[in-house]
Amino acid sequence: MSTEDSCPSKANPAIGRLPRPASMNTNVDVSTLVDTDGGMIDRSIYTDRGIYGQEMRRVFARSWLFLAHESQFKKPGDFFTTFMGEDPVIVTMDKTKTIRAYLNSCRHRGVRLCRADAGATKMFTCTYHGWSFDLAGALQSVPNEQAYPEDFDRKDWSLIDVPSLATYKGLIFGNWDPNAEPLEESLGDMRYYMDAMLDRDPEGTEVMGGVMKWELEGNWKLAAEQFATDWYHVNMSHASALMVMSPTGRGPKAEIAATPGRQFVAPNGHGAGFPTHPKSRFDAGPVHEYYDYPALRERLGDAAVEGPMTTGHATVFPNFSYLPVNGSIRVWHPKGPDKIEVWAWILVDKSMPDEVKDAQRLYNLRTFGPSGIFEADDGENWSEVQAISHGFVTNSVPLNFQMGIGSERNDGVYPGQTSELYSDAAGRSFYKHWAGLMNTPAWHEQGKQSQQPGQ
Repeated sequence: MSTEDSCPSKANPAIGRLPRPASMNTNVDVSTLVDTDGGMIDRSIYTDRGIYGQEMRRVFARSWLFLAHESQFKKPGDFFTTFMGEDPVIVTMDKTKTIRAYLNSCRHRGVRLCRADAGATKMFTCTYHGWSFDLAGALQSVPNEQAYPEDFDRKDWSLIDVPSLATYKGLIFGNWDPNAEPLEESLGDMRYYMDAMLDRDPEGTEVMGGVMKWELEGNWKLAAEQFATDWYHVNMSHASALMVMSPTGRGPKAEIAATPGRQFVAPNGHGAGFPTHPKSRFDAGPVHEYYDYPALRERLGDAAVEGPMTTGHATVFPNFSYLPVNGSIRVWHPKGPDKIEVWAWILVDKSMPDEVKDAQRLYNLRTFGPSGIFEADDGENWSEVQAISHGFVTNSVPLNFQMGIGSERNDGVYPGQTSELYSDAAGRSFYKHWAGLMNTPAWHEQGKQSQQPGQ
């Protein structure tokens, strides 16, 4: 299986062919809303409709976004539909077994071309007027084509492709920027922390079952930032779940609840946190018993096995997160400033016996996902933050992100800069990178004076 990550295609000339109204290009200078040096964030970044629209233009239109897992595509014609920001996208395997991605919008009247979540096909045919496109995105059939002008050329009306695609150890990412920084460079040191989940098995990983989807009230950044930085909430927010899961029913022992650990802080917004207590292992018994820890130490290194391999949390900026302990990978799809659509997959090692995979699946469902005992706690917190943030006075009171200021350092054990486990360091870095993107014209705005911040 391959992608065209080494040679991104040029941006489709159809994009930007017609001038946009100036009102659609007005941007907000967010530099006064994000004070990462002082550790304060203005709540309007979660509620303001104009800021949300700017995110679609300057964050989601220029960042590497998770699309799907390679194991979802086994033969030509297999497809999966998803979103990049609020743009619907078809991901498919063409006849050469190359993974491709297109805007899921017919070039005729713009209706969603493919309405199925996933499946297999030889052609994508619009149910509105019957325009048909092949797996390479080329327009192949136009009913009543003779009625169009003589200069009508099907080649001019191919699907809008996602120009930059790349994979990292089974994960497929896309970027609307035709000259995007290579994916692995964008990930940087985050690759080490991802490998602790993705590279345990020489055969790689695969997704198990389908995609779980549910909606939450809240802003997408609340979820993405928490998964990047926030171990602080665990003992309080998840107290009841921890009691249920502990052998005594009284919660974890004090030395485990106050576990030592580290938090990875990336300059481009990625983040990961993980305890380093020797008992931080896989909670699903069959999974823990399956792993050969000496072999994993040989493969990944002692530090990875003692830290980010199991009980931790992480976010790849902007909206892809994962939990190694239960094999959960997920995307926080923005649906307006006040709503998130969560899509989650169960990830397992390919070499796992079926009974071990099933144990991981059941543990995943019990802890995270729409019915998970931990997931419900998180969703309630985010919706509560969002619900009151529209108040006039409430919205004017900044939020505190000061925990661990100045603690970031190269610790000599883990790659990149790290902070303490109980820290807001990765959160501050997340918002600093977000603000930098928000205040910088993107690839589609170059040379347009009206696109400057604040104008």
